[in-house]
Amino acid sequence: MGAQKSIHAGKAKIDVNVDFTHKICASMMLPSLRNTGSPLSLVIGRYCHFSLCIKHPNLFGGSEKLDVSWDKGLYDSNILVAYRRPRPQWVAQQCFVMQHSLSPEIGVHGIPVDNFSRSGSGGVNLSRFSVGLDLNEPASSKWSSTTSVKFENVRLLSDDGRSITRDLDGFPVTCSGNAHDSMVVLKQESQYAKANEHSFSRFTMQIEQGIPVLSKWLIFNRFKFVASKGIKLGPAFLLTSLTGGSIVGDMAPYQAFAIGGLGSVRGYGEGAVGSGRSCLVANTEVTLPLSKMLEGSVFLDCGTDLGSGRLVPGNPAMRQGKPGSGVGFGYGLRFKSPLGHFQVDYAINAFQQKTLYFGVTNLAS
Repeated sequence: MGAQKSIHAGKAKIDVNVDFTHKICASMMLPSLRNTGSPLSLVIGRYCHFSLCIKHPNLFGGSEKLDVSWDKGLYDSNILVAYRRPRPQWVAQQCFVMQHSLSPEIGVHGIPVDNFSRSGSGGVNLSRFSVGLDLNEPASSKWSSTTSVKFENVRLLSDDGRSITRDLDGFPVTCSGNAHDSMVVLKQESQYAKANEHSFSRFTMQIEQGIPVLSKWLIFNRFKFVASKGIKLGPAFLLTSLTGGSIVGDMAPYQAFAIGGLGSVRGYGEGAVGSGRSCLVANTEVTLPLSKMLEGSVFLDCGTDLGSGRLVPGNPAMRQGKPGSGVGFGYGLRFKSPLGHFQVDYAINAFQQKTLYFGVTNLAS
């Protein structure tokens, strides 16, 4: 359920959009076939989502654009302020961005349970504040590029909102050992995309460089790539993707690559496969239309931390018993409607633990 209203302020118009939606991203553990009782024994996450967006298309009378958005879930929140000045299309477009986000840090500090099919809260929450400048380069026919430089301040909080420096096992949760980490990050992201009626190809590369403006600020290099290919095979569609990355230099545990969960290796909880300085994840999925709005799918996911979990400060993956590599396979349904997109995946991991994932977006309450 949403509401939209335009407010006229002089010659300018302010668009206000308020959206109440149910966003469900649930993981349901199915008991083994030997057990009796309800087939759905546990719902992990269901939450109401509130979104507020304010847009001003002509802030100072020169077509300057101001966007303010606030997203609030049950356990997470995000506030974003973006200011854009008009520039010729043949030069890089500038955008001043300020953002604050708060979310549970389950991927690294979450505790795997039920044969790694779920991840419980580890009592660590990530509060991140950033301010900086984005430069969007003029896109060619197939390539696009974005460069940004931002100051970031990262603070770790307990579930009751107190600043913490150590996790439940007494190991540091920041690189500095203090209550927060500060850094200036130069980020370059390039994307290549090519598509036709029968296939598409996409490649994305992200490179982040921590710049030591002050001696105690983090210096590191982190890169990540995502390569995907889709091919139409008669009525079916084959989608494959490969994701990898690595980080060298200063590192806090929350910067580790988390492997496992919806969007990574299904059949496992979020980050339950591993969390390392490096990662490699492969996904293969075949979808087949069953009706105009319904598709069926079969998939196979696998991922590994390439033995780098022990290189993360405090080695949280080893302390939580994460295997470091995992395989998940299963089948699912995709349903598209005017109200939203529904996704249901049934997956089995290497420990024969069964997991049912629900994904619902843009569903009116």
